[in-house]
Amino acid sequence: MKKSLFLLAACFLLSASVFAQTQPKMSKDEQQLRALLNGTAEGWNRGDLPKYLSVYTPDATEMRSTGPAGGVEAIEETMKKGFWKTGRPIQNLRYENIVVRMLGKEGALVTGQYILSGADRPDRTGWFTSVWKKTKDGWKMIHDHS
Repeated sequence: MKKSLFLLAACFLLSASVFAQTQPKMSKDEQQLRALLNGTAEGWNRGDLPKYLSVYTPDATEMRSTGPAGGVEAIEETMKKGFWKTGRPIQNLRYENIVVRMLGKEGALVTGQYILSGADRPDRTGWFTSVWKKTKDGWKMIHDHS
C-alpha cells in the first residue's frame, strides 16, 4: 500500500513538473501589454474616458466602416457618439482570449475578444486586433481594429 501511494505521488509530481515546463513564460513586455489593455477596461468600467484613451498614441488610427481614421481625437469622438453618449458606457468591458505576438523588440500585435456585459442587456461581443509600439513613455497603441 505504501509503495502504491509513493508511486502515485511520484507520478503526480512528475506530471505537474512536465506541465509547468510546457507552459510558456510570459515576457515582461507581454505582461505590460496585458496590464495596459486591462487598464483600458478598468477606465471604461469607471466611466473614465481619459484612462481608456491613455494607451493610444496621439496619431493612433482606428478602423471604421469607411476605412482607417486618424488621431486619438477621432477615437474619442467615436466613443462619445457611440458607447459614451450618456457620459459613460452602459455595460462593463472585459477582454478574453488575448494573444500577444511580439513584432521584434519594439512592436506587438495583440488580438482578442471584447465582451460588454451587464445593465440587464444581452452581452455584446466582438474580436479586435491592435498594433502597439514601444515608446519613450512605454507601450502605446498605434492602431485599433475592433
